[in-house]
Amino acid sequence: MTPLSQARAAYAGHAQPTRTARGTEYELFARVTHRLKSAEALGRDGFAALAGALHDNRQLWTALAGDVASPGNALPAALRARIFYLAEFTALHSSRVLAREAGPGVLIEINTAMMRGLRAGAAGSGGGEGAG
Repeated sequence: MTPLSQARAAYAGHAQPTRTARGTEYELFARVTHRLKSAEALGRDGFAALAGALHDNRQLWTALAGDVASPGNALPAALRARIFYLAEFTALHSSRVLAREAGPGVLIEINTAMMRGLRAGAAGSGGGEGAG
């Protein structure tokens, strides 16, 4: 085997597609939203899974809130404010879900809307940047 073929073999399995920030955000939303839906479908038996999914969803939204609050964020101020508000709402509603005072449906709807926005933005801007 030649050095060139050895190099190709070594790196062939490790090649990853290039992902934009928007694509990464979409993937994170898709994963956590899927977990929220799956836990919701289990009903009372899925409370532990729901709690874990809520925790991860809160972390995602907390990271987004920090990103849109940073002075260097290039998103329009109005959009940054809406995302920050949604992060606050998500944290408060998650507490209500954990207290069994509400269901996760609205969180799933919010995440799905974010995913639609990320997907539409990627189509309109050729990949562009996400909230960060």
